[in-house]
Amino acid sequence: MRKEPYAEQPVYRLRHSTAHLMAQAVTELYPGTLLGIGPPIDNGFYYDFDLPIPIGEEDLKRIEKKMHEIAKKDEKIERFELPRPEAKKYIEQDLKGDPYKLELLDDIPPEETISFYKQSGFVDLCRGPHVERTGKLKHFKLLSIAGAYWRGSEKNKMLTRIYGTAWETAAELEDYLHRVEEAKKRDHRRLGKELGLFMISQEVGSGLPMLLPKGATVRRLLEEYIRVVEEDAGYQHVQTPALGKAELYRTSGHLTHYSSNMYPIMDLDGEEFVLRPMTCPHHFMIYKSEVRSYRDLPMRIAEPGTVYRYERSGVLSGLMRVRCFTINDAHCFITPDQIKEEIKHHVKMLEQVYDKLQIPRDMYWYRLSLPDLSDKEKYHGNLDMWELAEIELRAAMDEISADYMAVIGEAAFYGPKIDVELQDALGREESASTIQLDLLLPERFDMHYVGEDGKEHRPVVIHRAPIGSFDRMMAYLIELYGGAFPLWLAPVQAVVLPIADRHVEYANGVRQQLRSAGLRVEVDDRRETVGKKIRDAERQKTPYILVTGDKEIEANAVSVRQHGAGDQGSMSVGDLVGKMHSEL
Repeated sequence: MRKEPYAEQPVYRLRHSTAHLMAQAVTELYPGTLLGIGPPIDNGFYYDFDLPIPIGEEDLKRIEKKMHEIAKKDEKIERFELPRPEAKKYIEQDLKGDPYKLELLDDIPPEETISFYKQSGFVDLCRGPHVERTGKLKHFKLLSIAGAYWRGSEKNKMLTRIYGTAWETAAELEDYLHRVEEAKKRDHRRLGKELGLFMISQEVGSGLPMLLPKGATVRRLLEEYIRVVEEDAGYQHVQTPALGKAELYRTSGHLTHYSSNMYPIMDLDGEEFVLRPMTCPHHFMIYKSEVRSYRDLPMRIAEPGTVYRYERSGVLSGLMRVRCFTINDAHCFITPDQIKEEIKHHVKMLEQVYDKLQIPRDMYWYRLSLPDLSDKEKYHGNLDMWELAEIELRAAMDEISADYMAVIGEAAFYGPKIDVELQDALGREESASTIQLDLLLPERFDMHYVGEDGKEHRPVVIHRAPIGSFDRMMAYLIELYGGAFPLWLAPVQAVVLPIADRHVEYANGVRQQLRSAGLRVEVDDRRETVGKKIRDAERQKTPYILVTGDKEIEANAVSVRQHGAGDQGSMSVGDLVGKMHSEL
């Protein structure tokens, strides 16, 4: 099983309290500052400020110094609670009418306790939890400063957000700061530009990256690989349009629950259409195009489907957060008694894919989101089916000994699901792939199959995507590999470097022999020194660098350098092909 949730870990309290410590330091250094929110986040914390004057990165050391001064006083951190009217009066009088805190107060549900935390002369509206004294806050570092709209809306004021990190020991802090530096070197946005993988043009639009030839090759190789894996697993591939009638998405519930992430409805010849945020309704129509028998199930259909989702400008980031992307989507239509085996099938496929991508097993785990069946408002419908789904999901995960954490009450409204939590270079976790059990949409779309008894029955649908978004997975892999793709996925597997112009013809012949063997090869025939060509090829992280000169032509061979392994000596083209194929 997975470790306890982040919010229950001691370091969560530590970081929450360090966010308050930073807020106290900022308000003392910059009188008149108003406070937004300051939560713990993965590996750290942030706080949003409405400052009376602009500040920059150069001010972080000053704030950090003030934080250490306050922490050394070892002030007690105290919680106190107030009824809503008194809490409002307290904010208006003692917190100088901070409009952000008054807005947050209004959003607290009537049944929830209203609490404040006090340390020395600093008080903040907060539900906690916190450490007992400021003296426990020792190992922290302020990292960066950025702009952030209040509550994430472009309609609100831009505030100043300061990010920091905090740890229980000096060694943990030092290790994390080292990882931050390593992560900067691996940033997919920087490497994507340096390696010629993708670009973003403001003339095209934010959040709409374009893959360059090398990036498009990586994407094609991923798609080709997953297509073969799916075909071997009994999937049939389909292709559906990125546009659909709005009524499809009213039926699915997306226009009700997800409209803020969708693009506006278009009126075409008097009919309403939308750019799809998911492929599900299209695949459901394919299922319904014929009468299905229990003998046809499981029916598995897959598609690399392009979808469109509105992401706020403040969260757009390279290939990681975009407005148009392609998902490795599939829908499996099954009978209720096939749930367990089908879930096992999907988890095994996902692990096969992750192994191929060289994602270590200790860098991901499974989050099993289950229903709280006492919540009749969220989890309605056939409760027997909900209970069966939970039993089958747990049994599947237990039978394959998967590392998972079950979370009650976090299932989607349409069914329980398994999310793959993937860890990046900084140890941050984000849902990357998903296996979702759907008990609701088969009913909404009135899907049936004819059972062994000759009667109509309702299928269960599994939504799954082992790659998830190809775009996001590419960003993750660029950072995981540091840009040095494994040979099978490298956009250019070898580059041939002729030493002088008289060696170019031979170099082109070598390229042709390697390409005939199914390898991706280029020739660098620039009039540069071979040393510079080698350095450039190393910077491009090309797996194999092949030098050709007089000696190589005479021996009908090439001098081989391998990225990360150095000089491999001279070998014939045939031996090189054998070596590369063996590695592949």
